[in-house]
Amino acid sequence: MQLTLYTDYSLRVLIYLGIRPEHQATISEIAQSYSISRNHLVKVVHNLANLGYIKTLRGRGGGMVLARPPEEINVGDVVRETEPNFNLVECFDKESNTCPISTCCALIMGLKVARKAFLEVLEGFTLADAVANREELGGFLKIDPASIQTQTPPCQGD
Repeated sequence: MQLTLYTDYSLRVLIYLGIRPEHQATISEIAQSYSISRNHLVKVVHNLANLGYIKTLRGRGGGMVLARPPEEINVGDVVRETEPNFNLVECFDKESNTCPISTCCALIMGLKVARKAFLEVLEGFTLADAVANREELGGFLKIDPASIQTQTPPCQGD
């Protein structure tokens, strides 16, 4: 199974913010750290804010922060809410399916079980798990090591 770039970027934004949940970050800062397009992140950030994962602050000195502690952000939930569908193969989409054996194919059940297991595994992970090695992640993303705390403080606004 391959996640879309949209979901990948959503997870990357949350990881970046989860490394330093007490700090504000900008879209440009995150785009530069990951060497990805700022324009791609604008939609991602807007959606993450609408879903309640981040808070955005407009104006001078604006940016974004996590809306809740990393321990309360479930990776499985993020993936479910950012992926447009989980059609592993053509026959999963009844509207566009042209596979002539889909009505009698025994593989469909195995693929459905695999998809369910994939999501169940992700549901066992939180953003806190994803940033447990925050110092190492911060090094790769060129985040000032002095700004990375080993303990996760409460999110702003709590």
